[in-house]
Amino acid sequence: MNTAVYTPRSEFLRVVSERGYFHQCTDLANLDNALCAGVVPGYIGFDCTADSLHVGSLIQIMLLRWLQKTGHKPVVLMGGGTTRIGDPSGKDEARRLLSDEQITANMAGIRKVFARYLTFGDAATDAMMVDNNDWLSGIDYITFLREYGVHFTINRMLSFDSVRLRLDREQPLTFLEFNYMILQAYDFCELARRKGVRLQMGGSDQWGNIVNGVELTRRVQGGTESYREVFGLTSPLLTTASGAKMGKSASGAVWLNEERLPAYDFWQYWRNTEDADVGRFLRLFTELPLDEIARLESLQGAEINEAKKILADAVTALARGDEAAVAARRTAEETFERGRAGDDLPSVSLDGSALEAGVSVLDVLVATGLAASKGEARRLVRGGGVRLNDTRVGDEAFCLTRTDLVDGAVRLSAGKKKHALVRLG
Repeated sequence: MNTAVYTPRSEFLRVVSERGYFHQCTDLANLDNALCAGVVPGYIGFDCTADSLHVGSLIQIMLLRWLQKTGHKPVVLMGGGTTRIGDPSGKDEARRLLSDEQITANMAGIRKVFARYLTFGDAATDAMMVDNNDWLSGIDYITFLREYGVHFTINRMLSFDSVRLRLDREQPLTFLEFNYMILQAYDFCELARRKGVRLQMGGSDQWGNIVNGVELTRRVQGGTESYREVFGLTSPLLTTASGAKMGKSASGAVWLNEERLPAYDFWQYWRNTEDADVGRFLRLFTELPLDEIARLESLQGAEINEAKKILADAVTALARGDEAAVAARRTAEETFERGRAGDDLPSVSLDGSALEAGVSVLDVLVATGLAASKGEARRLVRGGGVRLNDTRVGDEAFCLTRTDLVDGAVRLSAGKKKHALVRLG
């Protein structure tokens, strides 16, 4: 059953349906009934593979936010335990194993993301953050296999996309990774038992893992009515209109934490949204009313750029705060519309002695992040894509000197949309 043929009564499922979050559900009608009957705790798991999440996780974060806004309890499951193994879903090779210290540091960075989107506390609908290492680290292997291994068949596990696609590509799948789906299913059992969680959500690539968790929880806890009423729901995997994967830009991942990506660059990523994606992204990544979104996505020609600015403002305000969004927009307007160099552009400082001798424009392009390597920087110059204070740089051997600075700084551009400041340090 899907929301195209079923009209939800609960506010949460209406939001999920109307704004484009819905892909699959294990039991849509009964989940709807549960959501209407009272507070439903629901969770999404996030492994700690980096010290920030990027915008590829933003649909899941927004699902938790809407769960709370519609009167239910979001549970953020940190994968302190499962990160030690690695999810094989969508991967061609095994994930690099991290040390305990790295996982702890990454978890601390990810916590900052959720502080922006959720209200944590002890009330019925306050968000909760849990670490699955609390129960996974104490597992006795033989006992665990006897109690839970009997509920999984290799035949069925081989049929899941996360495993089958890896094998079809003749890529190795270690026994370590093969255990991931069992542990993820066990997470649902533990969250149901410890915290009364009844709903697991995730991207559509997690469907097999989520179904495992629902079925295992029902079997193991089936003697209690509340445990039989557990559910899984997935959202569609998202790509841009041109087919690009969400969360990536030309210069790398679009991180949610300020330490990883300045607010200006984050704002600019959304400002550069393709025309065909504006309405969809407004529904998924902002809380603007649907009628206002319909008006904005109907704009044509140059007017659609105003809708993109509204999108960038709203997403940045949620991720970084109102002040950061205002500052990022002001910098963009000064840079693009008034020809000035806004203070919030990415910048690099050079000392006077270096500028006296001259600094290679290739080195500066790499230092500012406008190019990922000297090779890419050379290609940009050769292609006519590099400008210094709006003057094209045509020589890859060009060096910046003090004479290029205007009021102690110079604006360096790579293409029409990427800019940085070079300052006298």
